[in-house]
Amino acid sequence: MPTVIKYGGSAMTDPEVRRQMAQRLAALPETVVVHGGGPFIAQALRDAGLKSHFVRGLRVTDAPSLAVIERTLTRLSKVLAQEIGDAVGLQGRDARLLVAEPLGAELGFVGEVVEVNRALLTGLLGLGLTPVVACLAATPDRRGVLNVNADSAAGAVAGALAAPVVFLSDVPGVLEDPAVPESRLATLSARDIAARIADGRIAGGMIPKVEAALGALRAGAPVAIIADGRVPEQLEASLRGEVGTRVVR
Repeated sequence: MPTVIKYGGSAMTDPEVRRQMAQRLAALPETVVVHGGGPFIAQALRDAGLKSHFVRGLRVTDAPSLAVIERTLTRLSKVLAQEIGDAVGLQGRDARLLVAEPLGAELGFVGEVVEVNRALLTGLLGLGLTPVVACLAATPDRRGVLNVNADSAAGAVAGALAAPVVFLSDVPGVLEDPAVPESRLATLSARDIAARIADGRIAGGMIPKVEAALGALRAGAPVAIIADGRVPEQLEASLRGEVGTRVVR
């Protein structure tokens, strides 16, 4: 069975840690890596004189921002694939790997994945290659591209492959108190998630992460775990559910 690893942009900023993680990803059998790039995008947008705005943890994306985001994520997928080794850097609109519907005018060119090219992923895995997927998607009419949240994209891929998914980020998991790293929750249910979003204990970028975990489970993923991508030696333990937060329905 394949495994889907969502590699968060915030966990990729240290080049040496990223190289160590790439070596561990390379050692896993049949792995699909879906990556974000938040810090890299933020810097590229600043360099271009563009501002970042977020709604429910999602980056509002206009046309000038989309062009910067696509350049940044495409290059990042190639760099990460090179560091992994036997890997192919892709973005979601390659061969309609990911197809997304727009989420609404307030978010601009931002979409939600509605279709995954499962055959492409399984074909690459069958060749012994690791697909490294940047979080961009084709529009249904094949004429455009949309920025998609990497957590949501990873959840959709996991659901399509009926594969376990681990969301690696810059936190040890979901925290009882966001200000206390030691307050990691071992498990978290859908009811817990709704309550914590309502009272603000889950906020910002953690909202799409937990929602993506639930979405992956609903779509057929057997396991969804949120874990720390800054500690490469914990990758295998996160797959076993020994660290991080396991999200359950």
